[in-house]
Formats: sequence, structure tokens, C-alpha cells
Amino acid sequence: MKNIFIEGAIKSLFIAENIQKHSTKTSIGAHEIFLGQVRADVINKKIVSAIEYTSYETMALEKMYEIREAIFAKYELTCMHVYHSLGVVKAGEISLFVFTSSKHRRPAIDACNEVVELIKNGLPVWGKELFEDETHQWKANN
Repeated sequence: MKNIFIEGAIKSLFIAENIQKHSTKTSIGAHEIFLGQVRADVINKKIVSAIEYTSYETMALEKMYEIREAIFAKYELTCMHVYHSLGVVKAGEISLFVFTSSKHRRPAIDACNEVVELIKNGLPVWGKELFEDETHQWKANN
């Protein structure tokens, strides 16, 4: 099982390098990318400054493997990459990177959207919203 977790924010250089690696794969005609970014939401008059992500990693990696297998069985993909942050990710930074590739656009688009939904609804990853006033609360997955 491939480890999908990255400590801290997912950097733009990492995303760019992952995209660039696919330029030599000439059978690919489409890529779809989802980037989940931490928002500075205002909740009860308090501003979210960051989210601290935690996970039951062994279970999450097993679940991600199941998701990956199901998506490859359903869609004609060339490849799929998923990376999720652990630890503190500040507002404005990227915490989730999903990248699907296929011969044609529709499978890449549909697979990427489905993977994001499956991750949000089933992966044992939790976020604690950290507020500017140094209080916190557990985040609802939406």
C-alpha cells in the first residue's frame, strides 16, 4: 500500500513535479486535479487559522487501497495519485491533492470527483479547526 500522507501542507512545487512527471506518458489525453485548501472560515465570530489533521493511518491506508481498486475497476484510468496532509495546515494552504489521468477527459473528471467524495465520506482522517484566539473544535467533514 502506498502511503498517501504528507506532514504539513502540500506544497505547490510537489504538485507541479507530480504533474510534470506525466508529460512523458503520451497515452494520456486528460488530467483532472482536485486541490483541497484550508479556508479561514468564521465560526461563532472566530476565524479559523489552521486545521490540524490526524488519522488512524493503518485503517486509512487500507480504506484508500479499497477506494483505489474500486475506482480503477469502474473507470478507464491511466493513473491516480492521492496525497493528504497530516499535522497543521494553515489557512490558504493545500491539504488534499487528488490527481487522475486517462485517455479521455470524462473518466478522469468523474473518477476524480468520486475519489474526493469517497475520501471525505469514508477515510478515517479528522480535522481540528484551530482558531486565531488559540481555541479549537473538531471539524465536520463537508
